[in-house]
Amino acid sequence: MEQLRGKVAVVTGGASGIGLAMCHRAAAEGMRVVMADVEEAPLEAAAEQLARGGADVLAVVTDVSEGESVERLRDRAVEHFGTVHLVHNNAGVSVGGTLWEVPEADWRWVIGVNLWGVVHGIRAFVPLLLDQGEGHVVNTASLAGLISPPLIGPYIATKHAVVTISETLLKDLRLVGAGVSVSVLCPGFVRTAISDSDRNRPQWAPSHTEGRVQELADIGKQLNAAGIDPAEVASAVFDAVRDDRFYIFTHPETKPAVAHRMHDLLDERTPDALPFA
Repeated sequence: MEQLRGKVAVVTGGASGIGLAMCHRAAAEGMRVVMADVEEAPLEAAAEQLARGGADVLAVVTDVSEGESVERLRDRAVEHFGTVHLVHNNAGVSVGGTLWEVPEADWRWVIGVNLWGVVHGIRAFVPLLLDQGEGHVVNTASLAGLISPPLIGPYIATKHAVVTISETLLKDLRLVGAGVSVSVLCPGFVRTAISDSDRNRPQWAPSHTEGRVQELADIGKQLNAAGIDPAEVASAVFDAVRDDRFYIFTHPETKPAVAHRMHDLLDERTPDALPFA
């Protein structure tokens, strides 16, 4: 999708991090922007800032873990702008801990946002893109969707799922001869607030930040703080959309870790405890 000016972008998790950078880049490209986020106040503030800069923007409070909420997002976008062209299923959360220590509620929360959020986005928007014969879907996975580091099991599981769902979506679309493209975003560490995911916890998944979990959260914040600027990620995404490129790597230096895991599989090796070592 080379021509972007005047077209419509929908971005979930749009009030912060990669999502917010995507909205700013979309506006800079002359696109009309639909910002979706579960945090109402930051969403409204971000949308107001974009609008003051001259962007044509619509803010829609959305819980991507709920299919009906994502369908309302689609309907609001179509009612306001008439159609949608670029859909970025980006919202995400994370928790830490060994697999046997992570509470069931945390599993449900992370799977609901990271995995069901993508599934709901595909089911809500792809039929619309198919009907108009044009569009591009970007799903945010992670480098963690290509390797298997310890202590963030629910996050890893969902991101691996997002990678393979994206691959299958691409193949399904090609099988039916659709004019709709797909990309999967696999960034390394980025300066985002994902380590502060607890701010968006639902009431049925109470926080538990004692001991090891708090230590992991603190480490995650340090790693993210040392990561790349979200604007660099947005730039890579828009390059991929223009070039119709499927895999988006923002940290090429991490490819050896991915190759190492692939060789673990092919050579039937026991995986290392620390894939970056």
